[in-house]
Amino acid sequence: MSKVISTDQVGKVIKDGDCVAWTTAGLCGFCEEVAIALQKSFLETGHPRNLMITHSCGCGDHKERGFNHFGHEGMVRKHIGGHIGESPKYGALVLANKIECHLFPQGVMTHLWRQIAGKKPGVLTKVGLGTYADPRLEGGKVNSITKDDMVKVVEFEGEEYLYYKPFKIDVAVIRGTTCDENGNMTMDKECLFLEQLHMAMAAKACGGIVIAQVAYVSKPGTLHPKIVRVPANLVDYIVVAKPENHLQTKQTYLNPALCGDVRTPLGSVPPLPLDERKIIGRRAAMELRPGAIVNMGIGMPDGVASVAAEEGVTDQMTLSTELGNFGGMPAKGPDFPSTWNSECTVEHPSMFDFYDGGGLDIAFLGAAQIDQEGNTNVSKFGTRVVGPGGYVNISSTSKKVVFVGTLTAGAEYEVKDGTIHIIKEGNIKKFLPKVMQVTYSGKNSQKMGQKVVYVTERAVFTLEDGEVTLIEVAPGLDVEKDVISAMDFRPRISPNLKEMPKELFMPKWGKLAEIIGA
Repeated sequence: MSKVISTDQVGKVIKDGDCVAWTTAGLCGFCEEVAIALQKSFLETGHPRNLMITHSCGCGDHKERGFNHFGHEGMVRKHIGGHIGESPKYGALVLANKIECHLFPQGVMTHLWRQIAGKKPGVLTKVGLGTYADPRLEGGKVNSITKDDMVKVVEFEGEEYLYYKPFKIDVAVIRGTTCDENGNMTMDKECLFLEQLHMAMAAKACGGIVIAQVAYVSKPGTLHPKIVRVPANLVDYIVVAKPENHLQTKQTYLNPALCGDVRTPLGSVPPLPLDERKIIGRRAAMELRPGAIVNMGIGMPDGVASVAAEEGVTDQMTLSTELGNFGGMPAKGPDFPSTWNSECTVEHPSMFDFYDGGGLDIAFLGAAQIDQEGNTNVSKFGTRVVGPGGYVNISSTSKKVVFVGTLTAGAEYEVKDGTIHIIKEGNIKKFLPKVMQVTYSGKNSQKMGQKVVYVTERAVFTLEDGEVTLIEVAPGLDVEKDVISAMDFRPRISPNLKEMPKELFMPKWGKLAEIIGA
């Protein structure tokens, strides 16, 4: 008997108060057709309501898609996830104290699915110690109506850990490419495997149901067993999506290079213009080493990848994404977190096993705020709370972490004559006595002996003995006038303070391969 149901039936199989788990990464792996059906049911009938929504990665397009469909008061009562910044309508209800909300590290969330699937006690990890997820700080609670404690500090074998509690999943909403009528599901046209299998198993372990959204349905027995990622006995219902509701990414319906069917010629990456972003990218790239396994965050870290390509050293290292891709070139903009020409795709929880185990040699990440103890913040800005995504796992477990960004926000610059000129100082200082929220803990970093570098357009800092330490200044700039006056704390100044290489500020560089030993 076919398990295919119409979208009108979705609002009937999900009940009031259910905990509904979703696979998602932006819109990769997200069941947009199912979300639209739930929204339609709620607006027409008032049901299902008071749902608990849970997921690991960010979800949405910053406009109408993703969890924005759930941005209606009364539809959701509680949220447990890793990032809500891509769904502003939904996030507004969280900030208005209309939805209880816990935001935890993305890797922890992916591992919770496996623990719940095996009826194990939860996740025991050092990830999150000393950050906002630590109950001695905020315990991952986002707003004042969120009262229950879902994480606690425990001691095991003489060491300190965080224990993240499991919870009951009533419905798992997963996504693939094709289901046969029995429910066997493939993912061959998806960009990522994510946590579809583990989440389905978790729902079943809790006595729940699984809804699979797919693009196609086939006859039973026609799918090769080695491309089936979720077996039929885990799938209860199948929803066939319209093409516009089954995008590979936030903007792409189907590109064979993003799912590994072809390897596309990427061509030469256009060089960045000579501005502050390129200066930061060049200096940060000097921290690379041949053979390194690298993670590059979105935003300013993109400049590091562009510089590496321009300097011809990209093939000397392996770029990876926390969503599960090794090799190739991570896509940018609306196509992130897919990867062009990935060499290997693993499941989301498995990549965080690799990262948490110390497999990542170097990470390049942004930082909205940095304080005198080396803590950084990317998860909370004023009244806006977005969550950390994979930042906590990546930054706390990589052997070396390089934070990149301008010294202030809103400044205007001119790069010429081998230096950088500050035309207009920024109106927001980013180096503060204390960050608004601790997404990365400098103190914990020092305990584990991690190498830490903070690269800006006019100065470079390291974390030494628990203090942010100035080690380099751009040529032609005055330390007091151009650097320290733009900070809200006085850093330690290295006795070996030197100039950033003047060549970084020239139109042509061509020295990266020599510097990193490629």
